[in-house]
Amino acid sequence: MSQDKLQMMRDAGPSVLPSLLLCDFGDLKGELDRLRDAGTQVLHLDVMDGHFVPNLTYGMPIVEGLRRHTDLPLDVHLMISDPLHYARPMAEAGASSLTFHVEAVQDAEQVAGEIRELGVGVGVALNPETPLSDLDACLPLVDLVLVMSVDAGFGGQAFNPVALEKLATLRESHPHLLLEIDGGINSETIGPARAAGCDLFVVGSAIFKQHDYSAAISALEAAIEGANV
Repeated sequence: MSQDKLQMMRDAGPSVLPSLLLCDFGDLKGELDRLRDAGTQVLHLDVMDGHFVPNLTYGMPIVEGLRRHTDLPLDVHLMISDPLHYARPMAEAGASSLTFHVEAVQDAEQVAGEIRELGVGVGVALNPETPLSDLDACLPLVDLVLVMSVDAGFGGQAFNPVALEKLATLRESHPHLLLEIDGGINSETIGPARAAGCDLFVVGSAIFKQHDYSAAISALEAAIEGANV
């Protein structure tokens, strides 16, 4: 089933992925309905442990609760120090893909291989200051690369254009990888990210701080379509 969801993620690209961290958790089903009505095809979940990053968010119960109310792929970003400890519970809760941070592990190749055995999509993420060469060992085992345009777990940061360089390099060297970007994505930055070869665009404030989700997502999609690819 998760591999089917991974194919749905591939088929959705280029696509806006609402980051549920900013949604109204007191009305989670209502938020899902609004996002579905706005045309959302993939949902993004940011899991933070208070250790690898300073913030603490949510765990398996939220993933499981979401899965009960939607068939959309759940793209889970593990900003945690021990991704393998939680990988199986997350997969069993309904995650479609699990993305770990290369900075959080000693052996990215091993981690990617063990997550792949769970039957979910495998992603690896890297922060702006982390060189692409740190991914070399695990790239043959992952389905997607999440390029951070801000440091993971810290709010209020400006978009770092080094992410665009990384995306362009990855698109040229690995044309079949799904490429994702997260951090400061809005109507101004999403077009350049698409032009650099990105497929999936994680968006928080530019959706959830707007009154009309449909209008917000439509504006972002228009910027994607207008990119010079």
